[in-house]
Amino acid sequence: MDTAKALKQSPLFADFSNREIDSVVETARERSFAKGEKIIEEGAEGGRAFYVLLDGSAQARKGDTALADFTPGDYFGEMALLLEDTPRTADVVATSDVHCLLITSWDLRALIKVHPHAGDKIMAELATRFHNNLMAELDSRLRSSDPAPGD
Repeated sequence: MDTAKALKQSPLFADFSNREIDSVVETARERSFAKGEKIIEEGAEGGRAFYVLLDGSAQARKGDTALADFTPGDYFGEMALLLEDTPRTADVVATSDVHCLLITSWDLRALIKVHPHAGDKIMAELATRFHNNLMAELDSRLRSSDPAPGD
């Protein structure tokens, strides 16, 4: 598998130069999970890392409720970087055999030392995603609290 090519599919790394991508690949660790295995466990402490899905598929779940489906290029668990020492908020389960890149906060710090603009790119993408997720959640709550017309 060409890890660098797979990373370029991710919105988190789409604007990275080849040198920046190579630095990520050199620093981060590849992990594999079998179908049905938990990649992230809800409530787990100390998750100062996130994952980029390189191959396979996974699903975020809260109990029996599916929250999101992930395919190659998607990333998840990034809130652990923004809210350090906060328990994981959902399970992420491999729905097929999965190959991921595990990126820790230390990996990002090392990357930013060598490529300072990489941090700006990552934070811009994370801020956009956080905003979009927040807006979707607010919209969902407003829709569920609005009475139906004529009520």
